[in-house]
Amino acid sequence: MRIIEVKKLKTDSPVPKMAESMAQPGNPVSLPPMAEVSARLDELGEGHEIGTVNWQSHTYRPEVKFNIAYGEKEIYIKYYIREAHVKAEKNRTNEMVCEDSCVEFFVSPEDDGIYYNFEFNPIGTALMGSGHGRHDSARTDPAVVDGIRRLTTMGHEPFTEISGDIKWSLTVAIPLATFFRHKVDSLAGKSFRANFYKCGDKLSNPHFVTWNPVETEKPDYHRPEYFGLLKFV
Repeated sequence: MRIIEVKKLKTDSPVPKMAESMAQPGNPVSLPPMAEVSARLDELGEGHEIGTVNWQSHTYRPEVKFNIAYGEKEIYIKYYIREAHVKAEKNRTNEMVCEDSCVEFFVSPEDDGIYYNFEFNPIGTALMGSGHGRHDSARTDPAVVDGIRRLTTMGHEPFTEISGDIKWSLTVAIPLATFFRHKVDSLAGKSFRANFYKCGDKLSNPHFVTWNPVETEKPDYHRPEYFGLLKFV
């Protein structure tokens, strides 16, 4: 099982105590600007690789890495992608972004079997769900999903598949309040089970790569028994 020690992000924009107490969900005024979050995540190094090919039916492996950190009120992730085909046709919350170029974060805050799945395409369109597995995973209210801040290098307009040697990145800030089926007030000293994925179900070269290995017969990301470990230090 792969393990990451997740450190607190150092920013030049500390959250004032008064502003923090008055902040509303998704209000960027009291939080570090996304451009700063993105730059600070770059400083963490070359990143963790999402490069495990688990299924010989899909052997294409794009170059994908990520960095992760946390703040008082958010988890920060930046994905770095280099691939041959990119698509972002979905532009409404909770559409099937896995059919586009897609990066994903599945995470279990507790040992109760419940996990959350966060899925994003290159223009930042998000799908979020939660449950115990694929059989009972339910989409999240778009009002909750809208609280996830996003910064992408591919703009915000949907586009059909383009081909070439394409590099793109996506930075996300996931509020702790997004874990609405649990009470997560802080992260320091806690451990979450999680996995990170890259897929493109309906690209010219469909692919399914993971951070922690998944030992199933066919591609399946909804398998928390194969999550790795995040230790918030």
